[in-house]
Amino acid sequence: MHSLRMSEYDIEHSHGMHVVHDGPRQAPPLLLIHGSGASGGFWGPVVTALAGHHHVIRVDLPGCGQSPPATSYDVPAQAGQVAALLDDLGLRHVAVAGHSSGGYVATALAEQRPDLVGSLTLISSGPSPDALLRQPFILRVLLAPPLGPLMWPRRSDAMIRKGISATAARPVDLPDDVVADVRGITYRVMRTVLRRNTAYIAERSVPERLAALDVPVLVIFGAADPRWEPSSAHRYDAVPGARVELLPGVGHLPMLEAPETVGELLLDFTATGRRRPVIP
Repeated sequence: MHSLRMSEYDIEHSHGMHVVHDGPRQAPPLLLIHGSGASGGFWGPVVTALAGHHHVIRVDLPGCGQSPPATSYDVPAQAGQVAALLDDLGLRHVAVAGHSSGGYVATALAEQRPDLVGSLTLISSGPSPDALLRQPFILRVLLAPPLGPLMWPRRSDAMIRKGISATAARPVDLPDDVVADVRGITYRVMRTVLRRNTAYIAERSVPERLAALDVPVLVIFGAADPRWEPSSAHRYDAVPGARVELLPGVGHLPMLEAPETVGELLLDFTATGRRRPVIP
């Protein structure tokens, strides 16, 4: 009997991105997109549950994790690379989930190629710049001049763990490979990615963008998110048919803080919220 879960070593590089596949290829596809400076490894705690029902595809966006740098970090450009990957895989009507700024790439993908996206799940994706809170102290030190450029290349594993954990409301387990992925992004790339993300949501808020699309939407937000004003999740109520879930006592990293809950929400949504292909 074949296992439902594919080997964790089913890995490829495509269109400048490191890609990991889990679950049977014939199962409904589910694409997972990480946030700024992170990697596909951040989805690790929920993958086993998801791979029992889906062909799970995790990407490291350009310049992040094990993917090489890119010439452009504009959100639409990153979405274009993801679209090219899905085209190569011959996939359509994919359930797409994005964490934090990965939700912006997912939204841009649906804007560019609605044929590729069957449903959208946005996790901890701030709707617009005015919802951004004053960031945890360690992130301000690491990301802002004058100390940021000096300290970034000297980050210890403990400092990286502290920086990631500062965005959570619960203790999180960060495997060594995830820490190594975060270490790989350069200061210049990280700052550029953050600027491009801000430009995307400043040009037009995410709820406005989603309201113009015909795609089922699930929004998951931690009710104790220290990066984005948690109440801003309800701005997504303006998206017709959108489902908004606030998780009590959870911060910016629901996949790491409450993986069972996130897995259940994703599986329920992908089973019931997928847009069905139009049959001519």
